[in-house]
Amino acid sequence: MIPDTVIDIASPNANSKAPERSLQLTQVMEWNEGRLLPHDDSLAAEEPLEIRIGVAPLSVTMRTPGHDEELAAGFLLTEGIIERASQIAALRPYATTVGGKSNGVEAELCDCEFDATQMQRNFFAASSCGICGKASIEAIRQRGLRAPNPDFRFDPELLCTLPDKLRAVQTVFSHTGGLHAAALFDARGNLIVLREDIGRHNAVDKVIGWALLRGLLPLNQHIMLVSGRGGFEIAQKALSAGIPVLASVSASSSLAVQLARELGLTLAGFLRGRRFVLYAGASRCSSFATSGTP
Repeated sequence: MIPDTVIDIASPNANSKAPERSLQLTQVMEWNEGRLLPHDDSLAAEEPLEIRIGVAPLSVTMRTPGHDEELAAGFLLTEGIIERASQIAALRPYATTVGGKSNGVEAELCDCEFDATQMQRNFFAASSCGICGKASIEAIRQRGLRAPNPDFRFDPELLCTLPDKLRAVQTVFSHTGGLHAAALFDARGNLIVLREDIGRHNAVDKVIGWALLRGLLPLNQHIMLVSGRGGFEIAQKALSAGIPVLASVSASSSLAVQLARELGLTLAGFLRGRRFVLYAGASRCSSFATSGTP
């Protein structure tokens, strides 16, 4: 269980300093009430991150720089390359040839079978779509993922308070208006960790990687909230970490709903104000817990 004192979030002050390299300044022209004026604006940084195992390239994903080792660790777990933190012997950032920036993470694994050729075909990522080419729910089922904690319950009134808590600490979003976020909450609605990224799947991997590197998995007493939609990749990653409840402020996709129903994940969408939709796993909602709702 994660202790109440473990919190890893940015300052709730919207004027607080954003993580290094997460922002880029540019000059824009703004038309406002008939006047066209130049001013400085902040952009969410987007740079490629190469993840490799030893010297073998595994994946390139467009991400917002920051927490790269967490991203790599989360990716290795949620994509089924490793099953536990002890299989990561080391994670090392390295500079890529273009620009000399640290845009790579090298993983050294142990007790892990790895076919570099096969993995390269399956794991080419883009910030908009997640891991393109993941075969099907059957591929996820073959990994042996178990249904998350069936005894976990959440208060629907509490769930409705989480989006405001998420938004209050989105430091980079407050500067740019252009990032996704993923956050982990406990059953009492305490915010445990939040990560932002230009790719929603990257934000999720950063949160899960954070927990993995601290020996905190499975996250079987927690709720994950994501900005944007709750798609298949996000549901898959939540299941990989043992998260019983996944909520999003937007819709879910048909494949995400099917996956959640088959593998026992509570999937909530359109979490706005005092309303949300439960696509799967309504039995974990305390309002339904005694009604026999599936």
